[in-house]
Amino acid sequence: MKTHTTAKHSALPDLMNAISLLKNEEEALQFFTDLCTPAELEAMADRWQVVPLLRQGIPYRTIHEQTEVSVTTITRVARCLSFGTGGYELIAKRLEMS
Repeated sequence: MKTHTTAKHSALPDLMNAISLLKNEEEALQFFTDLCTPAELEAMADRWQVVPLLRQGIPYRTIHEQTEVSVTTITRVARCLSFGTGGYELIAKRLEMS
């Protein structure tokens, strides 16, 4: 298991600051394509894809059949929507307003 040092922990705020400086979808794609592996990007996209479906109250199995995202991932996202920090909900609402 990976251990975290104080120096490693200080990298997270720097990363979040860097992400906040992205100005548009094109810049975001460039940055995240460089930062993440294709599998990491796919995993994040899978999670984000199920957020609106869960917010609509669509059953997990139906979401799985429509998206091919695993029920485990769907469950993890649902748990974050219910008990997480509110990040998914924050951005989902902003997208609805735009």
